[in-house]
Amino acid sequence: MCHAYDAFEREVTMVKSITEEIRELREMTVPELRARYREVFGEETRSHHKRQLFRKIAWRIQELAEGGLSERAKARAREIANEADIRVRPPRDFLNGAARPRLRDERLPVPGTVIEKEYKGHVVSVRVLDKGFEYRGRTYRSLSAVAREVTGTNWNGLLFFGLAKKRGER
Repeated sequence: MCHAYDAFEREVTMVKSITEEIRELREMTVPELRARYREVFGEETRSHHKRQLFRKIAWRIQELAEGGLSERAKARAREIANEADIRVRPPRDFLNGAARPRLRDERLPVPGTVIEKEYKGHVVSVRVLDKGFEYRGRTYRSLSAVAREVTGTNWNGLLFFGLAKKRGER
């Protein structure tokens, strides 16, 4: 009976000390958290994000005190990670693939139409293509790219060619 009580007493003390340590973490500045991170992880951190540092350190303190994942859980996590098809970016045609046809912007005229705009005394003529726009024999992916070529500055192509209104205008 005494042995069980001693184990319970140690666990209560451990929980209190972890709770107090986490409470102290909440009051630390970013430089103090970075130093504490170095102590508990044994390496530098690149992070300067207070909340992220707090969470990582609090998790690590609990892990060190109570033990981390079991070897079985770690092995299962590795299995899942190995089976996963990990992508950093979605495929280019993710939303425009075969499952969903690419929708054409309603503000654009149909392919074959020539859009004209007078700019600095010259008429700029752009032909609308199925995929892109033709200006002076070159194909551009967007009207904004054509407007940039013409003006040398960044423009919303729809605004430049008068196909869209500015915010607030109807």
